Amino acid sequence: MRSTVPVTAIVTAYDRIGQVLETLGRIQSCIPRPDEILVHVDANKKHCTKAVCAAFPHLRVITSENAIGPGGGRNRLVAAARHEIIASFDDDSYPLDLDYFSRVCRLLERFPDAALVAANIFHRDESITDDKQEISLTASFGSGGVVFRRSDFIEVGGFVPLVVAYGMEEEDLSIRLLDRGHTMLATPWLRVFHDTDLGHHKSARLTAGTIANIALLAMLRYPFRYWPYGALQLANRVVWCVCVGRRAGVLSGLAAIPAHISGHMRLREPVSTETMRRKRALRVLVFKPFSPCASE
Repeated sequence: MRSTVPVTAIVTAYDRIGQVLETLGRIQSCIPRPDEILVHVDANKKHCTKAVCAAFPHLRVITSENAIGPGGGRNRLVAAARHEIIASFDDDSYPLDLDYFSRVCRLLERFPDAALVAANIFHRDESITDDKQEISLTASFGSGGVVFRRSDFIEVGGFVPLVVAYGMEEEDLSIRLLDRGHTMLATPWLRVFHDTDLGHHKSARLTAGTIANIALLAMLRYPFRYWPYGALQLANRVVWCVCVGRRAGVLSGLAAIPAHISGHMRLREPVSTETMRRKRALRVLVFKPFSPCASE
């Protein structure tokens, strides 16, 4: 039997059956493979659940009756995980390197203070760059290619569950991790392929959701003195959408902001001004070589 490592791989799914089966197959083909693979199927998509169970009967599949979004799904998966190291993927993202999970374990051992390590994520038609042994502090990550420490994820409360999470999910979690003094890293040594051309980002629904989420993030996490900064971020997004031809969804997104904020204000927990300064300072990655075998 192929060896395993003490890692839980989590995959969030909805109704893209072909892609989630491809992702699970790729994860299981890694050497060594993760000791545990968990799948969440959102919104009671029974056809997706049946397909996953039929193709991978040994895997544990968690379902939600109502739509809780990718963040809500990841919250449930992390809560159910047996291992401290959590490797997160979307239903259409998977490791590019067969020894991905071995690298994950070596990185988390090499950097014991890291709450998460973000992988280098490649999309369709993008050049795949070398897997350099380099590391950088970061203030952002993509949930489709990241490794969490379960205890740190739970400590800060996980994701705010939103059906449309763009503009909120990763930004919100990262700013809370920074505020608690946690370290976040990024490395090109972990490589993940995201099998999409991002064309779905042009939909009116996602445009509207992203605009509303930018406002929500500012209201929930920014200290009062940074609200003008949040307003500027919102204005920049609106202008960008108009300039690139994504006008559909802009007005509905702006109109949704009051209800979106009022429905989540109970979660308001502003971070410090120092955290805001640190997050802005970490926007530029500065990579440095590291040895996976060296001690900290």
